[in-house]
Amino acid sequence: MRSIRIPQDRVGTLIGVKGETKKMLQKISGIKLDIDTEGEVVMHDEANGTDPLMALKIMDVVKAVGRGFSPDKACRLFEDDEYLEVVDLKEFVGDRSNQLTRIRGRLIGKDGKTRSIIEELTRCSMTVYGNTVALIGNSVSLPVAKHAIELILNGSEHSTVYHYLESQRPKLRIAEMGFDL
Repeated sequence: MRSIRIPQDRVGTLIGVKGETKKMLQKISGIKLDIDTEGEVVMHDEANGTDPLMALKIMDVVKAVGRGFSPDKACRLFEDDEYLEVVDLKEFVGDRSNQLTRIRGRLIGKDGKTRSIIEELTRCSMTVYGNTVALIGNSVSLPVAKHAIELILNGSEHSTVYHYLESQRPKLRIAEMGFDL
């Protein structure tokens, strides 16, 4: 039995309308979920025949929904070679709330432009929620997207980040074709 805590305002998303999302996650994983209104999620993975890897995957899916992803995007984590990466923005700006607001704005960009460019060029899913930015991607694209985010967090200009992403496109295309780098 494992448990994880998610923000209270994400509990409804994890359960879904009439419990549909919860049922879907339980069906895919084969693991029973208990979700309380405070945000405590308990995973009952002690049943015989439960894939131990699935227990870790469902934990990542729950964490991803808690970090702002839609359940559909979070379900990418059930696939092989798909991973969740969560970056704490406070590591870069401390506890200054005005700096957190500014850095979140830089990550998202005007009308979501920066976020969509990172998502498009890396084929990663990205969400900025609370004091974190979270990414879902494969073993090749995830480090590229994470580095782009770290460049922004460290104060690089957006054009520098876009040039970096463009320079990584050939590597990402080769990986998409299924060749190991």
